[in-house]
Amino acid sequence: MIEVRRADERYRGGEPAAGISSLHAFSFGPHYDPANLRFGAVIACNEERLAPGAGFDEHPHSHTEIVTWVVEGELTHRDSAGHESLVRAGDVQRLSAAAGVRHVERNDGPGPLVFVQMWLAPVAPGGVPSYEVVHGIADSTPYAVPEAEAMLHVRRLAVGERTAVPDAAFVYVHAVRGEVALDGAELGPGDAARITDAKDLEAVATTPAELLLWAMPATG
Repeated sequence: MIEVRRADERYRGGEPAAGISSLHAFSFGPHYDPANLRFGAVIACNEERLAPGAGFDEHPHSHTEIVTWVVEGELTHRDSAGHESLVRAGDVQRLSAAAGVRHVERNDGPGPLVFVQMWLAPVAPGGVPSYEVVHGIADSTPYAVPEAEAMLHVRRLAVGERTAVPDAAFVYVHAVRGEVALDGAELGPGDAARITDAKDLEAVATTPAELLLWAMPATG
């Protein structure tokens, strides 16, 4: 089963006066929707836009796997475990909050910053926080988040190019840019598909496109 959620259905948040614009695909913060709390292990998929000099001051997280994909610009990350890095387009950043960590996210660059941040619920709470950045991840290299029993697949497609959708109990597809056809459904920028019991599906790009696909088992 495929359920499509459109970009214009997402909850608008952030703080526009401070240069922060947010779009939330799931129940988030003051926007509480008991019917939209999670899909598989995914509990948040936020598109964030930060103006130059804008950002999120130090704030806490716990019991959450936070994966970030930069679409445009550079994201400055600093956390209470001593990690500091610049995350650019094509990089995958993961912060495993575990028992608790604090971090800062900012746009210290001269241009706009756009990134997609996805939160996943771990199988077991607690543990020691960890952090990593994979620079320039290739389409052929899935990124595993074992704490959430989830696998991220990045697909960058030319016009007419096809890609298989992973077979899994839960697959979450987020269209970062471009347009694709997915089993009769059309996805545009910011649209998402929530697929249950995915098997033998494929996506076809009708324009140059970039997709993020999470594959998760029934226990995720």
